[in-house]
Amino acid sequence: MKLVKPTYFAAMTIALSTLGTGMAQAQCGNVTISEMNWASAQAAARVDEFILKHGYGCDAETVPGDTVPTAASMTEKGRPDIAPELWMNTVKEQVDRAVGEGRLTIVGDVLEDPAQNAGEGWWIPRYMLKSNPELATIEGVKKNPGLFKDPEDPSKGRVVGCPAGWACQIITANLYKAFDMEGAGFNLVDPGSGAALAGAIKKAYNRGEGVLAYYWAPTSLIAELDLVRVELAPYNAKEFEQCIGVANCPDPKPNGFAVSEIKTVVATEFAQNNPEPMAYLKARVWSAEDFGKVLTYMEAEQADGQAAAQWFLKNHEAAWSKWVPADVAAKVKAAL
Repeated sequence: MKLVKPTYFAAMTIALSTLGTGMAQAQCGNVTISEMNWASAQAAARVDEFILKHGYGCDAETVPGDTVPTAASMTEKGRPDIAPELWMNTVKEQVDRAVGEGRLTIVGDVLEDPAQNAGEGWWIPRYMLKSNPELATIEGVKKNPGLFKDPEDPSKGRVVGCPAGWACQIITANLYKAFDMEGAGFNLVDPGSGAALAGAIKKAYNRGEGVLAYYWAPTSLIAELDLVRVELAPYNAKEFEQCIGVANCPDPKPNGFAVSEIKTVVATEFAQNNPEPMAYLKARVWSAEDFGKVLTYMEAEQADGQAAAQWFLKNHEAAWSKWVPADVAAKVKAAL
């Protein structure tokens, strides 16, 4: 019997290995990832792009997106393939219907413990809560306007609201009225801009002063400062839609903000054809600490999502390597 040279086996092994890799890449193919126009979503999209491209061999690319148009495009066209950070509150009915019809798949939460780490609210520094526990609720806050002095009117407390033109300005104005904050001795202040809103909170915080302000998470400011949400009233969706979110509602009732559902959503066709990338997306749940580090970096360095993703992957391997198998982690690390 004629012996086959070892080099033949080696060549066949290499060929089959290459073929297998090629088949895996072909199966994944072109993957489009929605990159929304705010910092956390930009970073999340770019991290997914890098890991899917270099770890799983996908031909991954980001495309510009925003909550409503991305949800509509995914529902109607099945593209983009992935929305890494979709805020569900404004598109929940549409997405749930598409899920029921088999067009979309909800992968899971973007953040650990989203009820605590995501969403809108009225916030105060934790140091205020430690010295006066009753400030945990809006009723406790109302009893203590002197702890939240308005620099322009020291005889009154201050609620730092939203800039004109933002949807939250209407909401905050109605909540201010619903809780009779004026009667409790508070002024409602328009900060003028998003930067001024953040600046007013930081200024008071850095001085150890009292501040009550609208804000939202995840953001670099919430990550940087130790702020806690004040407990308002139970969320009433009907009342919120019919009055709290409507300008000049004549008789708003006490209400709260909805718990924000922030999900990773994919086109079902992608989910069915890509079990390994789907396993990654299911495992990829950010801790508030890690997300906060990325957002703080972006703010400090004025970095875009791509730069932030590179920084996170290079400097926080212990965090992201838990989301993928060891061989995938090795490929991602080598690509960095």
